[in-house]
Amino acid sequence: MSRAGDAGGRSAAGSRWRARSAAPADPGATAGTDATVGARRIRAAFDAARAEGRVGLIPYVVAGYPDAEGSLAVALAAIDAGADLLEVGLPYSDPLADGATLQRASGIALRAGATLDRSVALLRAIAAARPGTPLVPMAYANQVVGGGDGRAAAIALADAGASGVIVADLTPDEGAPFEAAARDAGLAVVYLVAPTTAPARRAEIAARTGGFLYCVSLVGVTGARTSLPRAVGRYVTEVKAISPVPVGVGFGVSRPEHVRVLRHAGADGVIVASALVDALGPDGRDVAALGRLVAGLRAATGG
Repeated sequence: MSRAGDAGGRSAAGSRWRARSAAPADPGATAGTDATVGARRIRAAFDAARAEGRVGLIPYVVAGYPDAEGSLAVALAAIDAGADLLEVGLPYSDPLADGATLQRASGIALRAGATLDRSVALLRAIAAARPGTPLVPMAYANQVVGGGDGRAAAIALADAGASGVIVADLTPDEGAPFEAAARDAGLAVVYLVAPTTAPARRAEIAARTGGFLYCVSLVGVTGARTSLPRAVGRYVTEVKAISPVPVGVGFGVSRPEHVRVLRHAGADGVIVASALVDALGPDGRDVAALGRLVAGLRAATGG
């Protein structure tokens, strides 16, 4: 993970989440986006899972993969099989954080006609069909910020029903203008930390993220793994200790046993991406297989 790596007792956690929306950690810094309506929706989903004794499950789907109609079917299947939140990847020609699986899916989506406007239309369709599930698109800075402050993209995403947005290559050092635009639109900006992020830096990023903190589990790009790094439990525990918001762990999370490992480490949520795209098969249309995997992952979240 390039820029993320550079940037980057449950009842007690619940109190910290609520306290975070009252005031930023550093009064001299930007206000962040954790007090937005989008952040509150995201936090409510984590709270609901925690009340059931579970970690939140956040599946990932690629907008426009295998095509516009197919990606809507995939998104609804993931929600119906047990998603607490849904991450929607916005196809991009240079997805630096993505491994081979997501790069392939993104490329197919682009060749099938995916654009930012069409991805926004997909978000709108998902939100209309499943209004109870918070949607968090994942994008890159060139897509949503470009050479400005990203205000148009923030408004479009929020109006389509998104609660937050992950901009994989945006750091808090450069993110204040987009945070301001997102804050006005009611959208949470979710930042990332990685194993290479220094402890003090993790705390700075956690104080600026909105809704939840994306904890990248490993050094590298996305992709299904047979096992998680040995030190992931200690790493997650350390991140949890400094985060005033829920911690969602992604990258390499592929199997129910991975979910159980992260749950025992204290994660508040797990993010599963490449394994779900793989489950769709070579043509991206095995929606039933994806649903079965999501259901199995959901069963491992606890409860």
